[in-house]
Amino acid sequence: MSSGEFTHFNQEGRARMVDVTEKEDTVREAVAHGKVIMKPETLLLIREHGFKKGDVLGVAQTAGIMAAKKTGWLIPMCHPLFLTGVDIRFSLRDEGIVEIVSRVKTTGKTGVEMEALTAVSAAALTVYDMCKSVDKDMEIKDIFLIEKTGGKSGCYRRKEQKD
Repeated sequence: MSSGEFTHFNQEGRARMVDVTEKEDTVREAVAHGKVIMKPETLLLIREHGFKKGDVLGVAQTAGIMAAKKTGWLIPMCHPLFLTGVDIRFSLRDEGIVEIVSRVKTTGKTGVEMEALTAVSAAALTVYDMCKSVDKDMEIKDIFLIEKTGGKSGCYRRKEQKD
């Protein structure tokens, strides 16, 4: 199969999970980004732990880690993976932006890009859920892969960073 062909279809053209049995185990890591845009007053409440539901970023971090671990259950053709590390970091920007970066690691036969993207997505959705009582106009934006290492395809680093 050439590199330009889709690998997630069988001979009948139906979806399949790719067989990775013969692939070598390598250390794999992926970093993803996302952000939640909100009113500056909402960000202030996050900073001051002013939400009755609890610590917004603490809950969002836990949700992101849990989601990364369950990616194979959420995305149909993803392999369930044994993750060896998941870290999620938040940057609070005064103009009303919560920036989220996830880093996911494993040693295995397939990459962790989807796990990193799922972690960021779940963390962003949790921020929205925790804050929607005061700001329903929040936007979840700019979810993308920053970089990935390991595997046959080697390293990838996004060329242009979004601000």
